[in-house]
Amino acid sequence: MSTLMWITVGSLAAWAWLLLGQGFFWRTDVRLPSRTPPDDWPSVAIVVPARDEAEVLPSSLPSLLAQDYPGRAEIFLVDDGSTDGTGALARSLADGHGGLPLTVDSPGEPPPGWTGKLWAVRHGMALARARTDAEYLLLTDADIAHEPDSLRELVAAARSGGLDLVSQMARLRVASFWERLVVPAFVYFFAQLYPFRWINRPAARTAAAAGGCVLLRREAAERAGVPDSIRQAVIDDVSLARAVKRAGGRIWLGLAERVDSVRPYPGLAPLWRMVSRSAYAQLRHNPLLLAGTVAGMAVIYLAPPVAVLAGALTGHTVTLAAGAVAWAVMTGTYAPMLRYYRQPLALAPLLPFTGLLYLLMTVDSAVQHYRGRGAAWKGRTYARPEAAP
Repeated sequence: MSTLMWITVGSLAAWAWLLLGQGFFWRTDVRLPSRTPPDDWPSVAIVVPARDEAEVLPSSLPSLLAQDYPGRAEIFLVDDGSTDGTGALARSLADGHGGLPLTVDSPGEPPPGWTGKLWAVRHGMALARARTDAEYLLLTDADIAHEPDSLRELVAAARSGGLDLVSQMARLRVASFWERLVVPAFVYFFAQLYPFRWINRPAARTAAAAGGCVLLRREAAERAGVPDSIRQAVIDDVSLARAVKRAGGRIWLGLAERVDSVRPYPGLAPLWRMVSRSAYAQLRHNPLLLAGTVAGMAVIYLAPPVAVLAGALTGHTVTLAAGAVAWAVMTGTYAPMLRYYRQPLALAPLLPFTGLLYLLMTVDSAVQHYRGRGAAWKGRTYARPEAAP
């Protein structure tokens, strides 16, 4: 029991640090900064990489076509080798809805050393450069729906704050049981790894973005050499933000108010694939980092409920009390994210179970990597960067 007691005390100390010393990651009040409309609205090219997105495109593309933007804006949808008629559907939606001009094109299969998404983004950026004088690029995924004023507010925030990159973490779909259990925790864990307040400090080294919605100044992209400089990145949004920040750009990331993902995750299996495809890449394919992450997650998320149960059964009050306080802090830090997702707060005490799921997804990500199936997505599997030609 003494070993468990000390592990639980360590967990409580970790939660005290997470509560106060990790950039207040658990707060959900980081939204688009204060902004005023610019005197002149710059031109924007909207680049949408899309691979087999016929299921979600009718719910997302019309929202881009209907953007109420005072300046010039044009959409470039890059069909990344789809087999479900994504490109033809996009053209049909544009014909039926009207709105912003739409160009649909395909770059062909990515060459060795490129991920498919970044190859598509590169092609879209090249099209935009050839056909427009866009000052900004909006990089947005094919499953992201935007409110009509989304682009206008993003540009106003970038201009008002002198920002080179403005990104919003889209509000993911939460409808099924597994979505309620897993999705809010996904954003919670992301913010824990990359506290938004740290990202938004120009002097801080922390950098990240949310790939579903990134407004990027074209000059900053060229200065950072993106996407070529990050062509092998599986976690491309974080790599993009790091490249822009390293090149002297100012970046900002927060939670979305006008941007939503429409992609459904009706069961655990698709959610599992979403997490496991990149979890081991996040750990740089390093077994030692994997072991440390598994141990850390076990201490932080699993030890408190185990200590409460063990302490109650054995009458060890110190273990019981430390576990209960750690679990209470964990629950309290998760509650704001559940409120943001409009979910019942009764789900907050279940975070240890969700943490166990994420731990298993991370281990599975490593297993799939060593079986040669790591970073697999929509029929493609990517090698670790140093192994790529």
